[in-house]
Amino acid sequence: MKSESEIGQNHPQSGNYAPLDSHLWADATYPLGAHYRGDSVTFAVYSKNASQILMEIYDRPTGENAKYDYWLTKNPNDDIWRAKIAGIGHGSYYAFRCWGSNWQFDQKWQRGHSNAGFQADVDDFGHRFNPNKVLFDPYARELSHDLETPAMIAAGENAGIYATGEGDYKGVIRRQYDTGKWSPKGIVIAPDGTSTGTRPRLGSEKAIIYEAHVRGLSHHPSASRLEDILKGITGFEEVANVPDQYRGTYAGAGYMAKYLKALGFTTIELLPVQETANDNNPDDRPGGNYWGYMTFGYFAPDRRYAYDRSPGGPTREFKAMVKAFHNQGMEVYLDVVYNHTGEGGNWGSNDVTGFVSFGGFDVVEYYQLTDEHYLVDGATGCGNQLNFSHIVTCNLVLDSLIYWLETMGVDGFRFDLAPVLGRTPSSHEREDWYKQKQFFPKHPLLEKIEQLGKKYDAEMIAEAWDIWGYEVGNFPSGWGEWNGRYRDAIRRFCKGDGNTFKFIEQVNGDYHNFHDQGGPHKSISFIVAHDGFTLMDLVSYNNKNNLNPWPFGPSDGGNNNNDSWDSGGDQALRRQRLRNFWTIQFLSRGVPMTVWGDEFGRTQNGNNNPYNIDSLATWNNYDMIATRSPHLLPTGYREAYHNNFGTGTNQEERNPLFIFAAYIAHLRNNHIALKQRRYGDMVLNAGNSVTYLFKKPDGVSDLTAHARSIWFLIDGSAVGDHDFLVLINMYHLPVDFRLPSPGNNYRWVRLIDTAAWAETNYNCWSVEQGAVIADRYKVNGFSIVVLEEIN
Repeated sequence: MKSESEIGQNHPQSGNYAPLDSHLWADATYPLGAHYRGDSVTFAVYSKNASQILMEIYDRPTGENAKYDYWLTKNPNDDIWRAKIAGIGHGSYYAFRCWGSNWQFDQKWQRGHSNAGFQADVDDFGHRFNPNKVLFDPYARELSHDLETPAMIAAGENAGIYATGEGDYKGVIRRQYDTGKWSPKGIVIAPDGTSTGTRPRLGSEKAIIYEAHVRGLSHHPSASRLEDILKGITGFEEVANVPDQYRGTYAGAGYMAKYLKALGFTTIELLPVQETANDNNPDDRPGGNYWGYMTFGYFAPDRRYAYDRSPGGPTREFKAMVKAFHNQGMEVYLDVVYNHTGEGGNWGSNDVTGFVSFGGFDVVEYYQLTDEHYLVDGATGCGNQLNFSHIVTCNLVLDSLIYWLETMGVDGFRFDLAPVLGRTPSSHEREDWYKQKQFFPKHPLLEKIEQLGKKYDAEMIAEAWDIWGYEVGNFPSGWGEWNGRYRDAIRRFCKGDGNTFKFIEQVNGDYHNFHDQGGPHKSISFIVAHDGFTLMDLVSYNNKNNLNPWPFGPSDGGNNNNDSWDSGGDQALRRQRLRNFWTIQFLSRGVPMTVWGDEFGRTQNGNNNPYNIDSLATWNNYDMIATRSPHLLPTGYREAYHNNFGTGTNQEERNPLFIFAAYIAHLRNNHIALKQRRYGDMVLNAGNSVTYLFKKPDGVSDLTAHARSIWFLIDGSAVGDHDFLVLINMYHLPVDFRLPSPGNNYRWVRLIDTAAWAETNYNCWSVEQGAVIADRYKVNGFSIVVLEEIN
């Protein structure tokens, strides 16, 4: 092996760690990333504008310089740099250094704070290459660690080491500070045989989505007491305790599959699980990145969420979790963040960035820039946004999706701030902001994602808005979309605003926006999501309450316009309104989505932006199921739960909302009339489509604007199911509703009355136990009644 001074030649010439077939690398087509082939590993990274790329192999991820290094060779046909190395084993650590026009290679350059070859932090072309800043592979299947680790902090270092520019870091000019000992590394992962089970392939119209955070789902100690908590509740007999060591991990989430199946859900949608910087999130104060919307590794499952953190452990454990859900006939969706990366933007001045991967390989290709080469984040607010005019970013998204579909076994994706993926920054002048903000529904990337969905029978769901635009209803027809119009209309009507026509349009599946988008099942009909109030808090606060003491805050940001109402402080009315929301959402056309813990009234004490809170405020406390007074449970802190829920009037010591939520979820699951891909044809009792008919309480007169009492019929008999009659009164006083005459040998049976008087019976009845209702029904103020036509 040659001396350390000869950069790129520090490796054996034969045997393990020796280059293989290096004369063929310029024409090779090895796929991007590190691919284990038994006796060798191929490496490939993209950079159009780098002049040289050095690959390094490390014995350990931190604390040491590289053991071996190799010059990669560029294939000029695809701008991908490649190498093939013998004998590299599973679990090996690797990383890269890049040179380019702003920092040219100089033979005098050495590891350890060198300035040799430096021209500028950013040159006239916008390039920002810096060989002192070690980069991880954008296609790495796992990453070794986050930007900061306990060992790094113990050694007196911090994330300031990644910065460029002329500033000082521990007596060294920042651009010269060598990050090799501490930067995250890619890990070579050998293929494993862990099964993800058989994909359920349910069909999007059948989905009932439970949005959840991996830690939030099972980290609370109550997850280890589920058997006792759920004892005696029909349908939950097979739910097992989460072993303590698995709480808050992929393995723990897998244990929750039986719980969610018993609750009536078909699909779990996990907040981001691709690698992000969260290892140092504090557990005793606000701080860090709990939600995870700052992605670093688009192929790498987040190591923090794994019980097995050995190389390959997070991958195997994630796949086993997917299998646990598939074994229950449930699907797994992932929330993915392809609009920006976790690398951030300029650190104040134009010269200063902190790239650890994408931007260090080729900032001009990966990111959107201004004329002066500042990073743009106008659409994301997160320091940068990816440039989808370029093949490298489009392929990054597509290759990542295929990996999670084929290898990791997932069933669908929700795309954060998805309009960014439908813009073409390089097609316009960089600072022509009108054109930069234009969204293109036929963007090749959006169409290719749609095609992937069809090929793999996977759901592709857009968060169809960002800071630059609101594009609900504008994505290609194969896409589903989070429907903010549904959220707003339902929230407003259910606090008595009387926005009648907007309300019924959304209950009917937002026909105007989705009839040409594939049908009502493409509308994700959510009322709350992770970034906002929980459902409990929506009915308990007029304004956000984000300055709570720990463990409920404080958090900055959060929406000031929530269409919330504290129900006048009336706890019984709050519970009643919770049932109203569950009822409307699960009887609406479209795909319902709820947030973890809404089934038993999880509260964040009014914090509507707890992105930085990793505590019992954002974890499911399942002890809330086994009590009528869930918010009187102790928190273990000086700050208690706000008693928003009050005490249920049911006799058993059990959360009445939980029983009701499971009932309405199973009601939807059990009736084809509530899971339609088509809109109604407005012909009752005939055809093959389910009509939703809306009238005044007399069942005859047409609705008028600002009506707050609505009679609506779900014509299930048209598809061989039963008809449902839904009587909605959002007026504060009781209203008489007239029932239509049932068919011959049929009768109307009450299934649901959300009014407070019925809480003693959990506000719901089986068909066998439900009262037969004839002619008229008085519906209490702010309540809903559901009847089924039974023969």
